[in-house]
Amino acid sequence: MATAPYAFFDLDVLRTSRLSPGFARVTLGGGQIAAVGHAGRDQRVKLFVPQPGHRTIAVPRDQGADWWTAWQRMHPAERASMRTYTVRELRRDAGELDIDFALHPHPGPAAEWATTVRPGDPATILGPTQDENAGIGFHPPAGTDAVLLAGDASALPAIAGILAWLPPGTRATVLVETADAADRQHLPTHADADITWLTHADTRPGTDDSPLLAALRSTPLPGSAPYAWVAGEAGCVRALRRHLVRERGIDRRHITFTGYWRRHASEDTLMQEAIAAAA
Repeated sequence: MATAPYAFFDLDVLRTSRLSPGFARVTLGGGQIAAVGHAGRDQRVKLFVPQPGHRTIAVPRDQGADWWTAWQRMHPAERASMRTYTVRELRRDAGELDIDFALHPHPGPAAEWATTVRPGDPATILGPTQDENAGIGFHPPAGTDAVLLAGDASALPAIAGILAWLPPGTRATVLVETADAADRQHLPTHADADITWLTHADTRPGTDDSPLLAALRSTPLPGSAPYAWVAGEAGCVRALRRHLVRERGIDRRHITFTGYWRRHASEDTLMQEAIAAAA
């Protein structure tokens, strides 16, 4: 009998830490951690946290591939809150999985949970059961000789995971925008990486360019056949992709772009839009 590609994993909070003004880390563990698939890079999982005042994480564990429909049918006040996050690091030998949370002035339920949760509290993820899986977006095509990574704070955990995965000597140009210079992190890598850190204050007067787009316009692309991975706020990501295709001539098939969030819209709103579009 074939193993389902995804499964619910019930885990426990082992510890929490505040990495910087804009980031918190929650380390999860438990007996099921060894079965979580993970091949590095930008591995996505669904994180489920209990409703305020509850300890039980209500998810449709027995629905298999129909979990999404079953979750929608659950009462919003009872079902667990769901958000998508990147696995910052999985240490199977230690039985630990890190998730980093970018914090905002008006945090959603998962980010708020990350700043108040305590060791021993429960958490559930919907994650892959195989290492190579559809939750990984970073796939350089054959012939790639260099990598461009660009993203805002929401993409920093994924950028860190990609840099840790890149083979030794890989040429990489990296642009990262955070709200505060104090949010800069050490990003271990064996790649030959040129990392540029930006903040919101780097917006150029008299232009509508985001700091990321302004920096990209003036940054030479690495290699002769680069692969670009771009993630963050949806509107900014679209602008970066347009620039790469129209002004830099990169083949669309050599760009992976993901809108992790959209200005003035919560993930609940985005999910409802997706449901309406599917209907």
